[in-house]
Amino acid sequence: MEYLMALAKRYLFFISQNYSFGILRPLQQAILQSGGMVAWYLEGKEVNPDYLQKGDVRLLSMDDVIRFNADANLFPGNIAPTFLPGINVAVFHGFDAGKVDKYGNNDHFKIRNCFDLYCTQGPDSTAKFKALMEPPRSYMVRETGWCALDTLFDDTDVVKLEKPTVLMCSTFSRRLSCAETLFPLITKLSKTGKWQWLIQFHPKMAPETVAKYRSLESEHLCFVETDDVKPLLKQADVMLCDTSSVLLMFLLLNKPVVTFNNIEPKDFLLNVVTKEEVESALEIALTRPPNLMKNIAQYNELNHPYQDGKSSYRVLAAIDECLANKHQLTKKKPDIFRQLKMRKRLGYWKL
Repeated sequence: MEYLMALAKRYLFFISQNYSFGILRPLQQAILQSGGMVAWYLEGKEVNPDYLQKGDVRLLSMDDVIRFNADANLFPGNIAPTFLPGINVAVFHGFDAGKVDKYGNNDHFKIRNCFDLYCTQGPDSTAKFKALMEPPRSYMVRETGWCALDTLFDDTDVVKLEKPTVLMCSTFSRRLSCAETLFPLITKLSKTGKWQWLIQFHPKMAPETVAKYRSLESEHLCFVETDDVKPLLKQADVMLCDTSSVLLMFLLLNKPVVTFNNIEPKDFLLNVVTKEEVESALEIALTRPPNLMKNIAQYNELNHPYQDGKSSYRVLAAIDECLANKHQLTKKKPDIFRQLKMRKRLGYWKL
């Protein structure tokens, strides 16, 4: 048994947000079914260890991480420490929602020189990451589909309600969030009982905003905090959102989304710019207009065409390929300042 464990590939899940549990659970299942080993490292104070499940292996210190000696470290985030054993793999924490940094650059498509492998979600993101690649090649790009969605396309966790169900999601950025602006309207609409409301916000949403929506809980409205939004996506008939990447996950179920002041409205969204337009837009969305549904289907083919529930296995195959060909990659030139900040945050200064 010890001999078999020594041969097993080791995978480290390095996370800092609660939603990362839901992203990586399908991948964990695929790894264990393939005979591999998984360990979790929870970094920072924004990730809740209560979401760990029975049988999960948790590493409590960076010394433990180094001793675990992973073959691959998986990050549902934008940055990673470059001093860990094994290759660093980006599996992303969401889709490209069009958000930009303070310089006006798309924040989703950046090479921060800390990953050996990018497991992209579909043709659109694959092309953009490959376009950023410059010789000499220091990383690989492989289109795998998003491991987080392997359980999105089955019928598990589906609890349909009698009334049409609206799922409201919002990003935490005050500049982009619709939560505060639409609070009076949601208060009014939820009292009518016409629709069932599910409210789910980004974990970094302002506590005072969360408290306001919690105060609305009733037989017609439920506020949900969860590590896995997928069951809510399956349950709802339509989404009300702003500029959060979760709306792109909802679209993959071929369901319409009403956005409020989306920063980059496209023809696969029903975007409104005033509070007065929201109710009628939701009513239109519930009728599933044929032209809108056609646009959604076309976008999904570019964004994430995989609905076979096997993206996790494609990620594992891409990792195997990267491990086998790592010698062909040039050494990365890490962002020294960012890596020093990360070492300080992790409290780890050993070589």
